[in-house]
Amino acid sequence: MMHVNMRHLWVAAIGAGLLLQGCTSTGCKTETSGAEVSTGCTTETLAAGERGRVVQAALSEIGTSYRYGAQSPGKALDCSALTQYAYDTAGVEIPRVSMDQRKFATPVRLAKVQPGDLVFFKIRPGLSHVGLVVDGKEFVHASSSRHQVALSSLDSDYWQQRCVGAGTYLR
Repeated sequence: MMHVNMRHLWVAAIGAGLLLQGCTSTGCKTETSGAEVSTGCTTETLAAGERGRVVQAALSEIGTSYRYGAQSPGKALDCSALTQYAYDTAGVEIPRVSMDQRKFATPVRLAKVQPGDLVFFKIRPGLSHVGLVVDGKEFVHASSSRHQVALSSLDSDYWQQRCVGAGTYLR
């Protein structure tokens, strides 16, 4: 019997979806570790090339442990290490810490974010957070409250109240 790693299967499915041009589903759902995840797969949100590689790299880390200051993909990451790793897979260098990632990114209006763009949050004074846009509704981030890399909704009240902007290092 062959052992299938559901996380790798899920990432491959998402990656393939990012590269397709004709996806018309509006709520692609998949299952990973028993949790259903909506990817919001629509024609308008698909990415290819550099953006697709960045998003796929970030999604491949779903389930990886969160640890402040950690920089080890597949083992443990913090939020800015996740985004730095994802961009690095596409050959794009970005700063290590979230405050510098925001400072040096090209600003993007929240209404215009694309897959691979960064979203920035102020959790409390002196504590910043960054995530990577998967599509117009979700982002992937290393979550300290969930203790792992996870998907979250940009539409949630929690994240909307804390969002301080978006930016990109991609064309």
